[in-house]
Amino acid sequence: MLNCLTAFDFRVSQPRAGFILVGRRRVVAACRFLTVLLIAIMGIAMPARGDGFIVIHNPPARPVTPGHFTFAPLEVTYHRVNVEISDSVATTTVEQEFYNPNPQRLEGTYLFPLPDGTHIDKFSMDVNGKMMEAELLDAGKARQIYEDIVRQARDPALLEYAGRSAFKVRIFPIEPHSRKPVKITYTQLLKTDTGLTEYVYPLNTEKFSSKPLSQVSVKVSLKCSEPIKSLYCPSHDVEIKRDGDKAAVVGWERANVRPDTDFKVIYSRTDKPVSVDLLTYRNGPDDGYFLLLAAPGMTAPKGEIQKKDVCFVLDTSGSMSENNGKKMEQAKKALSFCLQNLNEGDRFEIVRFSTEAEPLFNELRAADKANLETAQKFVASLRPIGGTAINDALTKAMELKSKRGGDDKERPYVVIFLTDGQPTIGETNEDNILAAMNKAQEKGGAAGSTRVFSFGIGTDVNTHLLDRIASGTRAFSQYVLPDENLEVKLSNFYTKIKEPVLANVEVTFTGGDIKTTQLYPNALPDLFKGEQVILFGRYSGKGAAAVKISGTLNGQKQTFVQDVTFAEKETKNAFIPALWATRRIGFLLDEIRLRGESRELRDEVTRLAREHGIVTPYTAFLILEDESRRNVPLAMQTLRELRADAPAASSAAGRYESARDEFSDRRSRAGEKAVANAKDVDALKQQWNLEQGQRGGEELRKRPAGAPGPVATTPGGRQPQEPGQAAAAGSGGTGNEYGYRQAQNYTQQARVVNGRAFYQNGKTWTDATAQEAVAKNKALRQQEVKFNTDAYFALLKEYPESAQWLSLGEEVDVVLGDTLYQIRG
Repeated sequence: MLNCLTAFDFRVSQPRAGFILVGRRRVVAACRFLTVLLIAIMGIAMPARGDGFIVIHNPPARPVTPGHFTFAPLEVTYHRVNVEISDSVATTTVEQEFYNPNPQRLEGTYLFPLPDGTHIDKFSMDVNGKMMEAELLDAGKARQIYEDIVRQARDPALLEYAGRSAFKVRIFPIEPHSRKPVKITYTQLLKTDTGLTEYVYPLNTEKFSSKPLSQVSVKVSLKCSEPIKSLYCPSHDVEIKRDGDKAAVVGWERANVRPDTDFKVIYSRTDKPVSVDLLTYRNGPDDGYFLLLAAPGMTAPKGEIQKKDVCFVLDTSGSMSENNGKKMEQAKKALSFCLQNLNEGDRFEIVRFSTEAEPLFNELRAADKANLETAQKFVASLRPIGGTAINDALTKAMELKSKRGGDDKERPYVVIFLTDGQPTIGETNEDNILAAMNKAQEKGGAAGSTRVFSFGIGTDVNTHLLDRIASGTRAFSQYVLPDENLEVKLSNFYTKIKEPVLANVEVTFTGGDIKTTQLYPNALPDLFKGEQVILFGRYSGKGAAAVKISGTLNGQKQTFVQDVTFAEKETKNAFIPALWATRRIGFLLDEIRLRGESRELRDEVTRLAREHGIVTPYTAFLILEDESRRNVPLAMQTLRELRADAPAASSAAGRYESARDEFSDRRSRAGEKAVANAKDVDALKQQWNLEQGQRGGEELRKRPAGAPGPVATTPGGRQPQEPGQAAAAGSGGTGNEYGYRQAQNYTQQARVVNGRAFYQNGKTWTDATAQEAVAKNKALRQQEVKFNTDAYFALLKEYPESAQWLSLGEEVDVVLGDTLYQIRG
């Protein structure tokens, strides 16, 4: 890495996530402190990092923000990242501003951890408009600095970054109540492996800001000489905008947060019609995990777009007149938008229903100018009145399909079904409605080509009926709450599915001893222009194999094959197990909700949730119940604080029980709780990035002992809480007054670190594998080690992979070998 550094100069107006080391000691002491800090930032077996931070020597004596790191009293007011990637060369520009809220002048060391395993060709830094020179620390020197900081600050947080080299620069003076803008620019060559290129920008160190950042944003502009196919961000809930085949922009922006997860983008470039890419994770003898990405990019195979037939089924019953007719007007505008965006070669029909169902043409018509004008007039004339004849409407929609003949039978048949109520006219039993719909569909042949996308408007809808209709046809259901805009939701949906590239998609794996299981989604959706299939699964075996993606395009069979390798050991893609487990939990909870609870389903949800740190109202209740039933020793229980918080525990139990009871009590399948359950479970089934899983429900807000009401949630990530620092009940604060370690939600007390789930209660973090070992009757020796002693650092040296686990806090129970080490402050 040293040989590859051809130039470095420093300008600071855009720093990466970083922190400043401030103090009055000599430069030597500052350097040591910086090195330790750098190691912490870099992290063992962690993705590449490139943000910086300031560590303060002799920080102010006054108390810092409750729950914050004592060595980092500065605030980061904004953090802006702009990345320009050309094929595999990335130029990153970071603007960051530090603010000293203290009344005294401070001295600090700015540490900038280098991206792991990358070649930095140019590095520049500007602080307050002045070019700065930095010293490059190798990984060994940086690690020593981090450990020195741990000893001096009595805080192991920086051990998370052990194992990385870094730049450091002294920053002085940092005047009282002054701002210190920093700008950094660097260029790196990105690594491409098995056809996928990965860019990582470390946001993690921004958790050291003493207050949430008022603004943080990342913009990645990607331009390639070959078509961009797969484009995926597993870390954050980003917006992706494509600009033709060879350019795209990935954007992410938040306010009032402390970022704690590195920003990662993965992309592939190829001239193939469809790219097929595989990522794996395996750390031990058990089955591995994989992620399959399949994407056509912005060009369909052979330059064609699949022709389709679309039937719009719209509820015009009297309930659509509620809210001064706003619901009906939004539905009409949304339907008008969809009509305007039908493709040449498409055919369509509109079925409006209330007390009876009324087709517009009584057949599928070409999407030409005359027919579209007639349809738009029909939509404009619709008025809400009458009951809700859902069975009649869906049967007519399926009968339209049965009238197709010849080659038309192979065309995808898409039904967009919008309703705001439950069936009240004609057949009202959901089982009978589904049976009648399926029977009518079978008459049309090619049953697998039908997709029924259901939109439930409001909360007075039968969620089981809509979900079963959608899932039975490889589609999905969405729910539009009273305060949401149906027009926006439907138009966004239709924009995505308007140009199918491959229908009836199937995936098979061949070669060697590879066996794949537990795939999610278990029925693949159609592949659309600009979209991609994201498939998670488990695998046994190892070595070379082939992936075959097949489907139909305009009645013709299309097949795409790609050679892949299932790794025997691969720990880089640590996000895959958590996302796979989340999707499987969603699938299992949906089985409980729609088809009834069983002991096997409950036990598997509980095990997966505990092993992968997935804390939701549903899983939290099951974990608490399971540990009580098995009489798990108190010290090994994972959610002890939640168990003691009766209101939160009771609320979580209510959410699970409401979902479970939907199967046996048909009356509970509609209403606010039913819609909330449907949306929450579907979010688990569809989760495709880690940020989505960090959002805790209202039921898991922390409540101080004896306080009946919820407290505010601190924005940001999943971090520990210091004892005695819970927010006052009824404070109504935003969480800004608390530090990053101030957990305000029980989801923040579960963290997956270096492949293991840890749970925090009080000051102690508990390794979930300890409970797993006891459950399997494995004997664990117990040994207590005093934090910050020679024995502590000797343990760290013996087990270097434990650095990230020990960085959680002064009190950690962690399994290393056959011993449960109990670190105590």
